[in-house]
Amino acid sequence: MHSSLPLLFGAIAIASASPFERRTVAALNTAAFDEAQQKDNTATRAFSGTSIKTGDGRCLFIDELSGDFRANLDPIQVAACDGSAGQSWDVITAGAHDNVAGTMLLVSTLTQACMNFDDRRAPGNQVIMFSCGGRADGGGAVTPSQLFNFTGGAGPLALQPQSGANVCLAVTSTNVLDQAPCAAGDATQSFSFGGGAPGAGATTSVAAAGPTSPVAGATPTPTSALASSASTILATNTKVPVTASSASIPSGPSTSSPAIGSAVQGVSANSTSAVPVSRAGGVLQPSAAAEANPKDTTATLAFSSASIKTSSGQCLFIDSTAGDFRQNLIPIAVQDCTGAAGEKFDIITAGAHNNEANSTLVVSSLTEGCLNFDDRRAAGDQVIMFSCGGRADGGGAVTDSQLFPFGGGNSIVLAPKNGAGATCLFANGAKLDEQACTGDASQTFNIVA
Repeated sequence: MHSSLPLLFGAIAIASASPFERRTVAALNTAAFDEAQQKDNTATRAFSGTSIKTGDGRCLFIDELSGDFRANLDPIQVAACDGSAGQSWDVITAGAHDNVAGTMLLVSTLTQACMNFDDRRAPGNQVIMFSCGGRADGGGAVTPSQLFNFTGGAGPLALQPQSGANVCLAVTSTNVLDQAPCAAGDATQSFSFGGGAPGAGATTSVAAAGPTSPVAGATPTPTSALASSASTILATNTKVPVTASSASIPSGPSTSSPAIGSAVQGVSANSTSAVPVSRAGGVLQPSAAAEANPKDTTATLAFSSASIKTSSGQCLFIDSTAGDFRQNLIPIAVQDCTGAAGEKFDIITAGAHNNEANSTLVVSSLTEGCLNFDDRRAAGDQVIMFSCGGRADGGGAVTDSQLFPFGGGNSIVLAPKNGAGATCLFANGAKLDEQACTGDASQTFNIVA
């Protein structure tokens, strides 16, 4: 690892609690940002480079350093209109991430991230910017959490996400955008587009193709609601380049998984230092990993620190450094059993992330991540470890991509519930993969305590 290239998270002295305090970064990671926030050059834009004005004439803006290293999780703030880059928005009505008539995406011209409503997140932290399509690494397609009702025109209009029933976005007293029950005539829920040119079809563009690089000094100073949480204000907007020698980050949306044929046998404890990792971020962030993968101390365990063996007697294994900076996206290796910590799993039949009878989570005893099947990912990279509950930052509750039917005993067919009984996991050479369920012995695993 090059000592000059770790992710530079801000050293922030917290003076008061804020939902954004752990996400402020001193710099974006160039490769991860470019992967996560890709401009859709096929999109139809109703407005391009416009402002979004509140009912009292102020403007919505983002500070690209108020989220994570990819410019995800940025809150949407409100300030006097000043024409800065953070106040510039594209209104997209059709494209790679919007295939629903009568809807729009609200895309930051600065970062290319989409405005997003997610009621699974903590109250007060549900309206954020996120990679268009809903996948943190930019690999998503369309998600209703980013689609807002739109019939045309510059407004005034309400910002009503399709993922919420009777939910409208509203300006709070702390000058950030939040959600509230829709109320006709409420000025805090009234928005309009202005200050930019109407779009002219798919070719209308303000910036060059590709993700828009944040411009130093272009973003408004954070509002007092955010600034009060830090004794140090980060004044420069910087992207830190990551070389191939310090991090291996895919050049596009998740198209391949890290090599797992030679898993690290010496992993006996979960790292608490900034060691290199194989996927996005390049360097483990122990605090982010701990937040993303907390241990569920309320859980009911059928087995604790058990090995999961294939029909041929090999063990499932994870290398805690083979994923991203949060220890998400780790592939599962299949290898000869050694008793290493990466071979140990908890079988959880009830708890914070499992509320379904006759089902189980398969949780790494090493990282506390959950075995996860996601058919939206590239083939060969759909079986991974991920934060239990299905949210990258650990804020999720229950997801069927991590639940497997289990009625007890010491064997299990790993048929994820989101596969509807048609998909089973199996040992595909040196890794765990997915295939159609056949009832073959290769799809049955033994749990050995």
